[in-house]
Amino acid sequence: MKLNQLSDNQGATKARKRIGRGIGSGTGKTSGQGHKGQKARSGVAIKGFEGGQMPLHRRLPKRGFNNIFAKSFKVVNLGRLQQAIDAGRLDAKKPVDAAALREAGLVKTAGDGIRLLAKGELKAKINITVAGASKAAVEAVEKAGGSVTVVVKAPVAAAKPAEAAPASE
Repeated sequence: MKLNQLSDNQGATKARKRIGRGIGSGTGKTSGQGHKGQKARSGVAIKGFEGGQMPLHRRLPKRGFNNIFAKSFKVVNLGRLQQAIDAGRLDAKKPVDAAALREAGLVKTAGDGIRLLAKGELKAKINITVAGASKAAVEAVEKAGGSVTVVVKAPVAAAKPAEAAPASE
C-alpha cells in the first residue's frame, strides 16, 4: 500500500453539479432557477408566504400579553452553591455576590439580578447578596449559620422636564 494508491470507497464521493454550462448539461441557461419571477432573483426570502392563502400566523388569533418591563432574574439553587464551595470554585468565607457567582461559573451574566432558590442542601456558612430569594432559601442559609441580603435595584427615574418659569407680562 502506497500513498498514491489511497482512495475513497466506491460511491463515497459525488461530483458537484456544474450549473450554467450549456443546454446539454440539463442545468444550463437558467441554471435550474426556472423563468423570471421573484424566486429567480437573488436575495429571495418568502418566509411564511403561502401562495396568497392567508398565512398561518395571520389566521391564528393573538393571545396573551408580553410585559416589556418584566425582570429576568438568573436562578441559583443552594445545591449548586454547595457544589461550587466543595469544588473550591467559591470561597464561603468571603461575601458572595453576583461577581463571585460569575467567577465561580454559576451564572454567565447577572441579568436583572440573581434569585436564590432552595433546591438542594447547603452546609456551608455563607453571606450572600442577591436581588431576590425565596423564603425557604433564606431559612436554609440562616439555618446553616449564614445570612442573605436582598438588594433591590432602584428603577431608573424618568427624566422630568425642567419647570418653565412663569411668563412675565
